Amino acid sequence: MLRHLAALAALVGILTVAPGTLPVGPTGGSPSHADGIHKIKHIVMIMQENRSFDSYFGTYPGADGIPMRDGLPMVCVPDPKTRHCVRPFHDRYDLNYGGPHHAADAAGDVDHGAMDGFILREELGRIEACKNPYDPSCTAKDEPPDVLGYHDGHDIPNYWTYAHTFVLQDHMFEPDASWSLPAHLFMVSAWSAYCEKRGDPLSCRNADEAPALPPDWVPYYRHGLPALVRAPDYAWTDLTYLLHKHHVSWAYYVANGTEPDCADDAMFCPARPQRVGTPGIWNPLPFFDTVRRDDQLRNIQPLSRFSVAVHRGTLPAVSWIVPNGEFSEHPPALVSYGQYHVTRLINAIMRSPDWTSTAIFLAWDDWGGFYDHVVPPHVDQNGYGLRVPGLVISPYARKGYIDHQILSFDAYLKFIEDDFLGGQRLDPRTDGRPDPRPDVRENAKILGNLAHDFDFSQKPWPPLLLPAWPKTDLIEPYQVVAH
Repeated sequence: MLRHLAALAALVGILTVAPGTLPVGPTGGSPSHADGIHKIKHIVMIMQENRSFDSYFGTYPGADGIPMRDGLPMVCVPDPKTRHCVRPFHDRYDLNYGGPHHAADAAGDVDHGAMDGFILREELGRIEACKNPYDPSCTAKDEPPDVLGYHDGHDIPNYWTYAHTFVLQDHMFEPDASWSLPAHLFMVSAWSAYCEKRGDPLSCRNADEAPALPPDWVPYYRHGLPALVRAPDYAWTDLTYLLHKHHVSWAYYVANGTEPDCADDAMFCPARPQRVGTPGIWNPLPFFDTVRRDDQLRNIQPLSRFSVAVHRGTLPAVSWIVPNGEFSEHPPALVSYGQYHVTRLINAIMRSPDWTSTAIFLAWDDWGGFYDHVVPPHVDQNGYGLRVPGLVISPYARKGYIDHQILSFDAYLKFIEDDFLGGQRLDPRTDGRPDPRPDVRENAKILGNLAHDFDFSQKPWPPLLLPAWPKTDLIEPYQVVAH
């Protein structure tokens, strides 16, 4: 498979931009013109999986990265097995295991602000892994923990080139302190809940760890929670309700394949099929009442439809794109495969007639158990969770800008609402469809404004086409065995 992919890489005839060849831009500046936001006609949210900010950009110049002195990390995390304190280290392996990443793991990793529980939670996760015959991390139970490992611009050159050229967000936090399903629910609705009565939004109750699960997950969940008794019914209000109400086009693009995340304490689990017609943890919209009642199921489409739309210049106003397991960067998926997938998506948008009016928001859904040194700020009982990488790529993005604002995926919804909905929020008091969500996340005082990442007075940047398979310093899995 690797030889085949290498052959594909050789066919890519696009100029490589080497890491570190573009300057880091300023970290301050005046905000964009408020009325310029409407130059953005298309918003594309690309959501990858399971990486912390420090694991990808911890050594990025100018960012709030791993505390260093003379090039050496000044922080460390205790390893209860060896009783040593482990410092962050450069991990060149293409395959990373990470750690468990549920609500208990988030609390354990943060450890009341000490940010020192990562190795302990990884080792507990490996013990749990060995109870699961499908979990490859069990075979690594005697290997040193890798949650303190980080990559740099020589490992992930395209991601770093996007940061150099456009906008890097160094305080993007997962909206909730939990795993993939709640994160994806927040991404489309700013809430994660369990609804007692089908079709009744007022019966929904906050559920940051255990919202109702897709049916294919029930046999594998060992906790016996009541959320698993029946198929999910997400009755609260999501963003598509407002988009449909305001005649704003949208699509949720799903890559066919598998999804690997686990609905229990394990780090890996049997792969489940993922298709448009298979609602799942990365594809929750089919279970939303609003999507079904508004006859919007057809807007959940295979990724091949995205390719057609972007080629024709017919992108909807709002798009979400979720990967399959192979290209997700969710362990045990390879980092290089994820970068390949994301680069192809971005290149396609940049070649499209829609490029000059598009904003791409690229992020990773949760921290995946990987180390981060920044204590998450508190917004409510759900979060924020740990930091994840965030990038803004657009012809109007501020060049080489590092955005230090506190952000979460709620900021994506806020930007969409400001651009297309006249500032209407997912607010039970005003959106015409009440639900008992604990707060209006888009209005949180702590939440920054993505409009600051743009300069709508500048001449639009031309496309920056990158090779999907750039030269990297990553060590391929077969080389890992040799070591």
